[in-house]
Amino acid sequence: MADITLPNDADATAAAAAILAGLRRRSIVLVGMMGVGKSSVGRRLGARLGIPFVDADTEIERAAGMSISDIFARHGEPDFRSGEARVIARLLESGPQVLATGGGAVMNPDTRALIKARGVSIWLSAEFEVLMRRISKRKNERPLLQTADPAATLRRLLAERDPIYAQADITVLSREVAHDAVVADILTALVSFLKPAVSPPERAGA
Repeated sequence: MADITLPNDADATAAAAAILAGLRRRSIVLVGMMGVGKSSVGRRLGARLGIPFVDADTEIERAAGMSISDIFARHGEPDFRSGEARVIARLLESGPQVLATGGGAVMNPDTRALIKARGVSIWLSAEFEVLMRRISKRKNERPLLQTADPAATLRRLLAERDPIYAQADITVLSREVAHDAVVADILTALVSFLKPAVSPPERAGA
């Protein structure tokens, strides 16, 4: 297959074919802080590639029969993290798919190892100010930010988590643009990352 770039929508079909060929049975796993847009971007990315989109948080709520906020309130964070790890391990048995994970999921080393083995990880990164604006609109849905100083809590979480997120295969900046623009950045990055897996071998003596 010839090298493929993604300068405009005309190349979208060829780019999708190259990505799917390179993924084989692996999942595209979106990681990053709450508020970066993993669900919104992931849903559009799945549609562009013609593969399922799965939100791990939604699957956790379905398995538990209650919201994540209620899980935190009734059982605490350790119980939630244990269930989260089990759900993500189960989801990673299927692929290809686009899988959006919760902000703290990859802090579990076993989960990171599974993602490495069964997926291509993408860190959706965002500046603190962007995250704070987005999170403040839905702060009641963010159990970890139910503190006296949410901004300080967010800065602490970023300091703890960013070095782990940075281990992802690909990093894409989530910014204040249309979600489709971020999807286009991801497609371009995926084609580049997967290119060795889909490019034809060089002929001997070429």
